Amino acid sequence: MILKKWELIEEFLIRFIKEEITKTGLKKGICGLSGGIDSAVVAVLAKKALGDNFKAFMLPSQHSSESSIKDAKELCKKFNINYEIISIAPLLEAYPIDDRVRLGNFSARMRMAVLYDKSAELKALVIGTSNKSELMLGYGTLFGDLASALNPIGDLYKTEIFEFAKYLGVPESIINKPPSADLWEGQSDEKELGYSYEEIDPVLEDFVDNRATKEELLKKYDPNLVEFILKKIYQNQFKRKLPIIAKLKSRTVGHDFLYERDIRL
Repeated sequence: MILKKWELIEEFLIRFIKEEITKTGLKKGICGLSGGIDSAVVAVLAKKALGDNFKAFMLPSQHSSESSIKDAKELCKKFNINYEIISIAPLLEAYPIDDRVRLGNFSARMRMAVLYDKSAELKALVIGTSNKSELMLGYGTLFGDLASALNPIGDLYKTEIFEFAKYLGVPESIINKPPSADLWEGQSDEKELGYSYEEIDPVLEDFVDNRATKEELLKKYDPNLVEFILKKIYQNQFKRKLPIIAKLKSRTVGHDFLYERDIRL
């Protein structure tokens, strides 16, 4: 039953990637490949959806771990994914930052700047790699790793990504490493958050998907964990929305000018 579930999800997401790209009139897709599990899953799906019209970009900095490129290359070799390595180290050297968090955000934005330039060069769309846990917690950089034209895994929690990766055959070296954005040496998602995804995801799923109230969550889970998650969700809502436009006219983008993206003129 579990294998059937992932088989259906794989089939749906492959079709999603192909349809969302081709309906724009384009044929190609690209994504950043960090050596982590989220981008690995997206790269495998995109390769299956687009074949040679998909290309992955490894964008290391001087702060990246050596294993990141090694693991990313292993994935590309296994699934015959075309890739290119572009270091963002010169960009970081040109604008030195001595604050670790700011450096992490700047690094993420420089990577996305390179990806969007490559998307223009190749006439391709940028495929996102943020999972549902990250999106709900706001654990990502606005206009950095949160930016994309489409996102196939944004409705899958991090713990589900691990299951899906195993089903897809992602190398164990990627599956078994601690979740990390690899923004600085030793950086760990779960250390930064203060909780593991195994602790976070059940609360998120109950609150978001099962519509549990705060009172119901407090009876079921650690109160500190519940307060932390709810604060993050509401505090970072702005990261999940387009910029709010002040409404002055009768039809305003984001308010009541709501045509579907794929409308045919």
